[in-house]
Amino acid sequence: MNLIVAVDKNWGIGKSNKLLVSIPADMKLFQQETMGKTVVMGRKTLESFPGGMPLVNRTNIVLTQNKDYRAKGALVVHNLEELLAKLANYPTQDIYVIGGDSVYRQMLPHCDTAHVTKIDFAYEADAYFPNLDAMDEWEITASSEEQTYFDLEYTFVKYERK
Repeated sequence: MNLIVAVDKNWGIGKSNKLLVSIPADMKLFQQETMGKTVVMGRKTLESFPGGMPLVNRTNIVLTQNKDYRAKGALVVHNLEELLAKLANYPTQDIYVIGGDSVYRQMLPHCDTAHVTKIDFAYEADAYFPNLDAMDEWEITASSEEQTYFDLEYTFVKYERK
């Protein structure tokens, strides 16, 4: 299973249920990686999308503890066991965990590849991704050249579980 995330210098990923920054090349990579695949997210991540609508041309699975929650065009599950059972129906290499922070934390032990856009800037954040650089079981297996968007420098980094 994969996860895909953009992080700042402190592994921050969001504030007030919004991304810290929107970098067009990062959005393009996200779209290329996830198109036609299965994406796993929490309720707040889904609700942060335009119109609160699921991503098109993908199987959207939403994890929420709210038993009454419904999302048109998305599958809804209510706990990790139910999610893992649902994911067993899809090819593991085609599953992408896309946030938010609590879903990333729950799913990290089940993932073997992480696509991380590392942004060389520290934002004010209230949601964080676990620091893979501090975890012995993860290693960098690919990294892009440093890129620039206006005055922001960032790198696309692929981590794989050892």
